[in-house]
Amino acid sequence: MNILESNRIAHFFEAKLILLHVGEKTKEKQFKLADVLSEISYPDVPTEIEWKQGNPEKLILETCSIAKIDLLILGALQHENKFQFYVGSIARKLTRNVCCSVLLLIKPSANRVPCRHVVVNGLNDPGTPFAIEQAFYVSSALGAQQITIVEEILPKEIHVTVEDDRTLKKANIIKERIALREDSRIKSIISKIPEKFTVNQKVKTQSIFGKRGYSIGHYAEVVRADLLVMNAPKKTGLWDRIFPHDIEYILSDLPTDLLIIRQQN
Repeated sequence: MNILESNRIAHFFEAKLILLHVGEKTKEKQFKLADVLSEISYPDVPTEIEWKQGNPEKLILETCSIAKIDLLILGALQHENKFQFYVGSIARKLTRNVCCSVLLLIKPSANRVPCRHVVVNGLNDPGTPFAIEQAFYVSSALGAQQITIVEEILPKEIHVTVEDDRTLKKANIIKERIALREDSRIKSIISKIPEKFTVNQKVKTQSIFGKRGYSIGHYAEVVRADLLVMNAPKKTGLWDRIFPHDIEYILSDLPTDLLIIRQQN
């Protein structure tokens, strides 16, 4: 049901929808596609269908670049086995290499399921302010009631080895100071976001000490978030697939629908 879900998303974002089919164009496929399109919720959304033959990954990457796509919507596996992780599914490869933001849907539905809670990465990174701003825009467009900004903090930042009550107390004090520092940084980012995107949002910040990527994915699963928003990955080499980092943990075990924000030049 990716087409029906994509139609709804295009409507909420007031965007044009381009449907790309990679494969032979046949009458049977045309009739099937027309049948699906007859069931869409928002027929007023401008829709264009493109038929191409060749390598799916290459064609999708080229189309996104040439057509200056803002958002690529893909169906994705919620859980990957070891073979799929190392070889990489098409969705994973596109996520690493495409020029635009990507929305991975793990459970597209014929009937819309309301988006109530959005979780967004608040990592101290140059791309984070833009990701948070886009998360508020998306949250507002989808009518979400709450947005939680998660600040992932590496345990090594504490610089204290807990050995007794004294060192435990010291470690807790340092954690509180770091959490206050991170909250202040996030509030500064939020203050610059247009009020129309924040006025109806219940905003929460959450500091988490743990492995980046894994921690926020686990948090999104525990709170049953409807959408997780993350910065686009910067490193895409083989080394990063063997020793995964940040977003790679989430891609191999998606806790919910995932929006990966990539700032275009």
